Amino acid sequence: MSDEVQKPLGYRAVDVVRGYADRDAIVVQDALAGLEAVAWMEIYAVLSGLLRSTVSIIEVTGEQWTAGQLVEHADQVAAAAPPHYEFTIAETARAWARGDQSALSALPGQDPLEAVHVTAVFVAALGLALWGRTGFLGVLTAYDDTVTAIANGQPSGL
Repeated sequence: MSDEVQKPLGYRAVDVVRGYADRDAIVVQDALAGLEAVAWMEIYAVLSGLLRSTVSIIEVTGEQWTAGQLVEHADQVAAAAPPHYEFTIAETARAWARGDQSALSALPGQDPLEAVHVTAVFVAALGLALWGRTGFLGVLTAYDDTVTAIANGQPSGL
């Protein structure tokens, strides 16, 4: 049994985002390997929380970029997505960049795995735009460290 199969779903959700941030299709694939729809929905819930947090940070900091920049980031990280999800990712990114967030919220009912991929791409694209690659990977590591500390009953330093 591989380490990935034994890894809790919250960590696997972050691994999917990390894979997208690194544009590494194998990491994305491995993070979701062997899972079924119930697990995809749990990963989607974690990713949705990360997306909400990232959007909130963007709003608080007043970070600004054009719709084209957001779409460009999404297109770049989506290169690691399974090919059959790339169109949905591109269309959702373009709709979201125009201010239509309904396309993103409608995804889980259609295809839970597609919702996971699209949401992970959005977290990665927004995180890269906000912090840059090195900073964003550091944020993901800090998230893993905090969750581990909480799970082990240790102070997280937050």
